[in-house]
Amino acid sequence: MQDIEIILENKPGALALMGETLGKIKISLEGGGVFQTGKTAIAHFLVEEAEKAKEALAKVQIEVAKINNVIIQKLRQDVPGQLGMFCRKMAEANVNILVQYSDHSNQLIVVVDDYERGKKVSEEWIKEWWG
Repeated sequence: MQDIEIILENKPGALALMGETLGKIKISLEGGGVFQTGKTAIAHFLVEEAEKAKEALAKVQIEVAKINNVIIQKLRQDVPGQLGMFCRKMAEANVNILVQYSDHSNQLIVVVDDYERGKKVSEEWIKEWWG
């Protein structure tokens, strides 16, 4: 799974075109969100076939700005503060979280500035909390 960063026009129908385009080629959005930034909106979605998605979106003039590797992290829903604790571990390792959202399985999805270091923090977290 990878995260695709998409630049959309901030107008009615832009998100519909994106969703319809990906649906036609059987690409499912497994989590993500869209945030307006003025004249444009930035979307991040979790997909299995990022390159295929990028190619299809380019055909309808929708820009995929970047394809990102993701860290998929399960948090303990029964322990309040898990998000803060996990993010603190990332910060202590000097890993900056660039994007954060949840997937359809209630897992935390993060894009970080240092994937290898972030992956190490994630692996340590799994050992600590899920043994």
